[in-house]
Amino acid sequence: MRSHLLNDTTAERYRRSVTEGIERVAAKLATTDRPFTGVTVDALAPRIERIDLDRPLHDTSAVLDELEEVYLRDAIYFHHPRYLAHLNCPVVIPAVLGEAVLSAVNSSLDTWDQSAGGTLIERRLIDWTNERIGLGPAADGVFTSGGSQSNLQALLLAREEAKPGSEPGDNAAKLRIFTSEVSHFSVKKSAKLLGLGADSVVSIPVDQDKRMQTLALAHELERCERDGLVPMAVVATAGTTDFGSIDPLPEIAELCARFGAWMHVDAAYGCGLLTSLKNRGRLDGIERADSVTVDYHKSFFQPVSSSAVLVRDAATLRHATYHAEYLNPRRMVQERIPNQVDKSLQTTRRFDALKLWMTLRVMGADGIGELFDEVCDLAQEGWQLLVADPRFDVVVEPSLSTLVFRFIPAAVTDPAEIDRANLYARKALFASGDAVVAGTKVGGRHYLKFTLLNPETTADDIAAVLGLIAGHAEQYLGESLDRAS
Repeated sequence: MRSHLLNDTTAERYRRSVTEGIERVAAKLATTDRPFTGVTVDALAPRIERIDLDRPLHDTSAVLDELEEVYLRDAIYFHHPRYLAHLNCPVVIPAVLGEAVLSAVNSSLDTWDQSAGGTLIERRLIDWTNERIGLGPAADGVFTSGGSQSNLQALLLAREEAKPGSEPGDNAAKLRIFTSEVSHFSVKKSAKLLGLGADSVVSIPVDQDKRMQTLALAHELERCERDGLVPMAVVATAGTTDFGSIDPLPEIAELCARFGAWMHVDAAYGCGLLTSLKNRGRLDGIERADSVTVDYHKSFFQPVSSSAVLVRDAATLRHATYHAEYLNPRRMVQERIPNQVDKSLQTTRRFDALKLWMTLRVMGADGIGELFDEVCDLAQEGWQLLVADPRFDVVVEPSLSTLVFRFIPAAVTDPAEIDRANLYARKALFASGDAVVAGTKVGGRHYLKFTLLNPETTADDIAAVLGLIAGHAEQYLGESLDRAS
């Protein structure tokens, strides 16, 4: 079995095995003509269940053949131009190369003696991102597994910085987090994980563009002050998951300064604007944040996972620090040994930063920005198509690359029936494999959603998918009328 260990004696076997795997994937990518096969759970599950994991095949080619049957054939391929559903991006080749390198070397980014140059590369990328945001010379941060973890860590720091009252038992009950009604669910989830009460998260209404209403935020902050509570944090969103909307960051920053609240910006989606030459201004005000979430695996076209939490004041990261004698004893701080575990909620951690490093060194930041600008421009084209099409109701003009809409039949007025038609259209489209779209609720009604992150998608693709949606919805409504009669 030692022949399977990757080392100096098996380098050639490694080369052959990985090359064969890459060739299989490349062939699949080259021949994929739709984002999904439409396979059902009931059809796929038995294929996987009948595999006896205690009886290995002992042959790489045979295992790859099996993998084709249970995974590659029916995977959902985000690179296809008619994958329009969630915040999943097609990935750039330099990042995939970085993934191959980091997996083979297998550095762990918790301590210097497990990573060496990897530690310094991650730190340089944190500095680069902070420079792009404009957080200042004392800024720092660390890579994370994704936006939810970044938001959790940011709110942990905010909680510790708030320090209300003198009695520990009273502290949690006094803390309040303010965020828009369309912000990411991880804000509420983080509050629960941090031991805060269910009423600790105050939902702020949004305007017609799905942006936080700063007047309503000001009223809630004033109420918090009157009630003797502590405004622990305001979470502004730069790119909401459902709408791509960007909260008014400068006005929110002013309110945070006035009421002494930690300002966190969840820019997991909108962070791609940091590399845009023409749309960077949409993030104005982010430089005033105390912490920022970025997901490179969304609008930087990186493979999952690649994310970070950034902070204005490096000293606040001490709230995530724990020293273990076997790993990062306190003396290492005095010896100036850089251990990233001192900043992280994770211990063992992949060298995900290498993917972004490779991307910047091959493509440059402007190259990333051009790709993100393309999908934002495409969303505007899609918006125009929807506005001009009487079959559809579109919710809001896109700030980034998301469109939320629903099919509105001319002859049907029952909102519940229209809901069912849209739900059916989404499910039927997914089952066909011709395209994949997402769904959400707006005002209690079912809507469909395009999240455009593929520069290869065209306005013609959008028009074609809209036609498919309308066709499926009309088929459902026709069958529904037949059943009723």
